[in-house]
Amino acid sequence: MEREITRREAIGVLAGAALAVPFAGLLASCGPAPYVSPYDWTALRREGERLVYAPDGQVESSWGIDVSSHQFSINWQEVAAAGVQFAIIRIGNRGATEGLLYEDEFFMENATGAQAAGIPLGAYFFSQALDEAEVLEEAEFALRLLAKAEQEGAQFKAVAYDHEPVSVEGARANDLEGELLSQLTVTFCQQLELAGYQPLLYGNQRDLGKLDPVVRQAYPLWLAEYETDAPTAQFDFRIWQYSRSGQLPGIPADVDLNILLPEVE
Repeated sequence: MEREITRREAIGVLAGAALAVPFAGLLASCGPAPYVSPYDWTALRREGERLVYAPDGQVESSWGIDVSSHQFSINWQEVAAAGVQFAIIRIGNRGATEGLLYEDEFFMENATGAQAAGIPLGAYFFSQALDEAEVLEEAEFALRLLAKAEQEGAQFKAVAYDHEPVSVEGARANDLEGELLSQLTVTFCQQLELAGYQPLLYGNQRDLGKLDPVVRQAYPLWLAEYETDAPTAQFDFRIWQYSRSGQLPGIPADVDLNILLPEVE
């Protein structure tokens, strides 16, 4: 059996990678307009582990985590008491070398535990699809597991598609061209939409930057970027995964921390 890939291994292979910023020199007027974020990043403030977006002193964000089997068994009542306002849990993944599909060992436990603690839920699937047939298989697999969890009382609104390179020998999907990756992304998201879920796209600047801009603008984005006071991505996003080393009561391992930003027109 192939070794399961950790989120840190996947992120680490492209750590520090960023999109090139368009040159704003003497001929800037002839090129694209400089990107301007819809958010005022001076309105971010930190409260311990929590990150808050509060323009004019009014909190307009929610604080959350994303988890998988790498966090082991979680005490969701303690997590709720710590102030977590949403959780995105891993449904499963495709193996990076053999290409087999796996349900996350703690998916059902996390889904039912977070729901019982009153924490709103989202989910994500870690894809390593190579073609249309594989991504359709992944979508069917994810939908089947979501339905299983919902039969046990869990409720999901948003589901993220996470396709990224991994730093293991023999990884089969590390070098997909942007056009193919965009096609796979749309296929997965369309299947989720047909089932009534809101698709999200997860990745760092390099991952999301490979997508066709039309695809990137069609779905809400979930950006991974760490060790910075404010995001530097040159595109809009709704969720910022700002830490991969959070420490929270009820979770026996480091956990990813996220802020959900207000929707803007």
